[in-house]
Parts: sequence; structure tokens; C-alpha cells
Amino acid sequence: MSEDKGNRVEQVTPYGTHDTAKTEQVKQMFDSIAPAYDFMNRAMTLGIDIWWRKLAVKRLKRLRPSRILDVATGTGDFAIQLNESLQPQHITGIDLSQGMLDEACRKVKEKGLESIITFEQGDCMALPMQDETFDAVTVAFGVRNFEHLQQGYQEMARVLKPGGMLCVLELSTPTNPLIRWFYDLYSMHIIPWVGSLKSGDKTAYRYLPQSIAAVPQGDDMLQLMRNAGLRKTLYKRLTLGVCTIYTAVK
Repeated sequence: MSEDKGNRVEQVTPYGTHDTAKTEQVKQMFDSIAPAYDFMNRAMTLGIDIWWRKLAVKRLKRLRPSRILDVATGTGDFAIQLNESLQPQHITGIDLSQGMLDEACRKVKEKGLESIITFEQGDCMALPMQDETFDAVTVAFGVRNFEHLQQGYQEMARVLKPGGMLCVLELSTPTNPLIRWFYDLYSMHIIPWVGSLKSGDKTAYRYLPQSIAAVPQGDDMLQLMRNAGLRKTLYKRLTLGVCTIYTAVK
């Protein structure tokens, strides 16, 4: 993978400036849209994001992980799905945005899962966990927000136990030209308009399609995993290529 492909998404920032680090802009953006985030996720994907998460969880079933780290956990949907399907001993969710974590904690409390799923605020560029702590590390729709992708992958690999699995679910761009035309119309125009009406933040939902278009995809994403020392790298495109599951083993 060329350095340009690896760095392009790192240059895409929520507020379109470089006077503030991307990490801080991402934190500010998600704090701003946290109350509307779940609604917009369902609306933007027509509810298919729930199915995508279920498919990603299936990749981990054979592993039967006891301890899971969910990076960029957001409002906790993936962490809750991981618990329901895999019933691990413990899940730790970490995210930059306290606003998103407040939503996640509310959901977990409603389900009575506070002893199984816990959250903490932190940066995936420097995970506050010891080496080889987790049987599985997951990320759903979060890696394109990393300020430095390779550093993020190295950190996730560091906290994985030998034999543990990294599972990344990320939005992607269709390769079929006709499907791509409709996708661009929807993502570049309709989503930002609806997002601004619901959340009041026009910028956040312009950043979304820009970051998807810029993030490494397919083999380029797998190369980042291999550069971090991971092996058995695989990817599978879903729903006409608008989402992709990536997996790797330490």
C-alpha cells in the first residue's frame, strides 16, 4: 500500500481544518451528535447496520473470546451485540467521546449489564491496557476516524493475546459504477441534509462520506493489519460493497 493511500483519510477532518488535531475534532464532533447518533445510524443504513454487526460477531464465535475490547465503541451497540451473541466474561468499550459513552452507559444500565460491559474514555492511539490482555478486539465504523491508522492497528495488535482476533467493520465505497452513482448521490447529498436536520451539525454528516471515500479499503486495509504484525488477514464486502468486514489473527 502506498503512503498516500495510508495517509489520505488521516487528512480528512470533521471540520475541514488542520489547526486542531483530528483526534480532538473527532471527539468534538461525536460529542455534538451523540443524542442523534443512533437515529441517524438506523436512517442512513435503513437498519442494515444491525445485520452487518451480526455478521461481524459470527466471525468471532469459533474463538469464544472471554475478554473483548471494543474500540471506538460509540453508543455501545456493538458491545451489547457482542455480549448477547458471545456471552464473554467481560467487554471493555473505549471511545474518545464522553457524550457517546454517556449514551452507551445508559443502554447498558437499562439492560442490567454494568458488571459485564464497562466503558472508559480514551484514545486508541495509546490504549490504556497492558500487552496481550484481550482474546478479541473489535471496531465498528471507527477506524476511518483514527488520526494515525497504522498506529491504531499497532496498538490493537499490542493488546491482543497470541491467537486472538481483530475484527473491523467499516463502511466502504461500491466498485460497480452504476451502484456507485446512486451511492454518491445518497451519501454526499441526502445524508448530510437529513443529518443536519436531526442533529443540527451539517459538518459532521459531510465528513462521513468524505472519510469513507478516503479510508483504505480491501487489500490496502489488510496491508495495514499485516504491517502491525497480524496474520490470516481476510475481508468480505457486504451489501453491494457499502460495508466490509476485515479480520486478522495475532
